[in-house]
Amino acid sequence: MSNLTISDFPKEITDRVETPCYLISEDVIRRNCEILDGVQKRTGAKILLAMKAFALPKVFPLIAQYLHGVCASGPIEAQMGREEFGREVHTYSPAFKNEQMARTIEFSDHIVFNSVSQWHTHREAIAVSGRNIEVGLRVNPGHAEVEVELYNPCLPGSRFGVNPEDLEGVDLTGISGLHFHAMCEQNADVLTRVLASFEKRFGHLIGQMKWINFGGGHHITRDDYDVELLCETINGFRSRHNGIQVYLEPGEAVVLNAGVFVTQVLDVIRNGVDIAVVDSSAETHMPDVLAMPYRPVLVGAGQAGEFAHDFKIGCISCLAGDFIGTYSFPEKLKIGDRLVFTDMALYSFVKNTNFNGVELPDLTVFSLEKGTLEVVRRFGYEDYKNRLS
Repeated sequence: MSNLTISDFPKEITDRVETPCYLISEDVIRRNCEILDGVQKRTGAKILLAMKAFALPKVFPLIAQYLHGVCASGPIEAQMGREEFGREVHTYSPAFKNEQMARTIEFSDHIVFNSVSQWHTHREAIAVSGRNIEVGLRVNPGHAEVEVELYNPCLPGSRFGVNPEDLEGVDLTGISGLHFHAMCEQNADVLTRVLASFEKRFGHLIGQMKWINFGGGHHITRDDYDVELLCETINGFRSRHNGIQVYLEPGEAVVLNAGVFVTQVLDVIRNGVDIAVVDSSAETHMPDVLAMPYRPVLVGAGQAGEFAHDFKIGCISCLAGDFIGTYSFPEKLKIGDRLVFTDMALYSFVKNTNFNGVELPDLTVFSLEKGTLEVVRRFGYEDYKNRLS
């Protein structure tokens, strides 16, 4: 099981780290990867780590034991994938400048373009590079069930992917595959409907391709995820299309429940409600809390009113709305208390900023199985200064 349990992040570990800190479990990552590898073995699909969700080179060797490579969003991620992960690198961006393309070519095995015009702009550079790069096009599958519009790539007016009419009369010689991405933290039943729409819109082109990339958003390691349906869906698609290679590129599924965020109460104040001020920031350390928005799970706490004492968890930036949320506790919070937020490996430190001069949290990796605890990176003033001068 990949579910986070208290035993995965025992108090003796969360109490040892300095705060604020992202605490990453190698043991949970390995369990997730074993589930993903089971899908690979049952279907012949190749699974990639989406670096936009998680990019920590310290644990890349562990993940690379199971997954076939990474998907990158530009030359910087592609370079890290090549140098630190060491397996396949697939790179996609809505658009590339010429200098970005030169670096992307250097580090990528697959390059996926967002439009025919982008492909035509850069195909000569790929052809003369001397590298055996496979080229793909991102297409709009025409169906998505993403509830939050901010994350829905198939909304009307979306900039992501070509439509069937964009490819009418286009010579696709040189295109090896098609890529679609239309999911976000969803189950296999959604994939079946997205895939049906993709095949209806682009089925006439699949026979010309070597591979199809089903994108990310597959919550494969979640407890209630229907792995059987996923495998049936992939195998059915491959049998319909002469065993064509299938790729999936989840991010969250690789590190689901593999990290927590540890922060400490610095002050407790009263302003109509009880407020605990912590040594971290939603704005800089947990930006999706404000952007989505969502309310992360806090170990030992409940919904407002569930326990005896409600507290708003406030943060240290100057943003007036820099609150993580309102939680209830069996006992009143006090200065020095540690709070542990769950499922904080994904889309967390990859999005961090130094806005307001707020210090970045430590990155710490541990393994209960190996008995190890290591601070991978501790940030300071020079990290802030070097970004600005």
